[in-house]
Amino acid sequence: MKFNLSYFYYILSLLVLFLNNYELTFIIWLFIAFLTFKLKYSKQIFYIISCYSIIILISFLTEFLFYDHNLYNKVRDLTYLLKPILGLLIGYNISKEFKLNALQYAVKAGVILSFIHLLLVFFAILNHRTLSVSEIREHSGYFNDYEPFVLLLLFFSNSFQIQLTKKQKLTYIVIVGISVFSYLSRTNFLQLILLFLAIKGYFILTARSIKVISLTVIISLIGYFAIYNYNPKRKGSFVDEFLYKVKIIPIEAFKTKINKEDWKDFNDNFRSFENIKTFNQITYGGIQPILTGNGLGSTVDIGRRMQTNDGTIVRYYPALHNAFSTVLLKSGIIGVFFYLLSIFIIFNKIKTNSKEIFYLNNLIKGSAIFLLLSSWVFMGFYLKLDSKSILIGLLIGYREVLNNHLAKAT
Repeated sequence: MKFNLSYFYYILSLLVLFLNNYELTFIIWLFIAFLTFKLKYSKQIFYIISCYSIIILISFLTEFLFYDHNLYNKVRDLTYLLKPILGLLIGYNISKEFKLNALQYAVKAGVILSFIHLLLVFFAILNHRTLSVSEIREHSGYFNDYEPFVLLLLFFSNSFQIQLTKKQKLTYIVIVGISVFSYLSRTNFLQLILLFLAIKGYFILTARSIKVISLTVIISLIGYFAIYNYNPKRKGSFVDEFLYKVKIIPIEAFKTKINKEDWKDFNDNFRSFENIKTFNQITYGGIQPILTGNGLGSTVDIGRRMQTNDGTIVRYYPALHNAFSTVLLKSGIIGVFFYLLSIFIIFNKIKTNSKEIFYLNNLIKGSAIFLLLSSWVFMGFYLKLDSKSILIGLLIGYREVLNNHLAKAT
């Protein structure tokens, strides 16, 4: 597989995320999107990008007509809201250069990312002499939504026609698999389950799929109740810390009443607290903010100064963990409608007899389902360290390339 400039752009757009500097990430993504820009786009990718563009337009007009936010906040919001568009464009544009080798390049990039992450984990354990889940994640990374995609592409390499020797496949699965596990991210584990079920076609309504989904739910519930009864400690062993995070999943982002004076309740359910604050701020403002939000540059007053994962201390939050709340804040329920519409459009499949496109359709469908989940707990495409927008753009573009290739061959 011959190296080309497009692969350099692709791997650079992913590697920059390790630096955890959004300003640098935005500049590089903007530069790469510009360099790879195409004059022709399919209806699907055009409609998806249009949805995110409309959200920006509503936010801009709302701020212009009803508010007067700080210039810095407006510029910052603009860069945040542009991120999904840039990621999708980068992935889609570069897929046209990769052509039929798109998944080969995607897998190679994932192996590189995984290897770098494992080095970071090793040095975090060595330098800080710790096996604490929170400390390891703080120094080596909290989350990576690209690597689970790659792990499943490796497992189903034959279905996706990814050319690998048995030795390569096994080696790559070990590297990527250990890396994904080392993130100890609950969202990553849920992502793996959802994408696996999707690729296998279990989100297509059949008698077998109903049985498999039902069995998955039952096993998950049994596992959860076992963890709940075990009652893991919040600050305990390596295993306890992780299991405690699993235990609070059902209420962490859905709780409606939180005791701000109880530091444990407040910290464990901070995602819910953000949502409550945002909902109250929007609904108490009347019809206009409900429909179109508080505009570009708006923030939510958390009520106290808090330290974020990147080390900054803030009280007025420009973006929340919940993408729906963030879009509601900027562009109201109209913006939320277009955000949901963008996910619905990602669901669209190409009708064909090709087995490979069948699996691509399933993977993209699973990606859309996962996007719904991650939008509620982890900002979806708007997460500053998000990389799935690039891969989903690549998958959509590659599916078009493959479909055109197969059509010409028949």
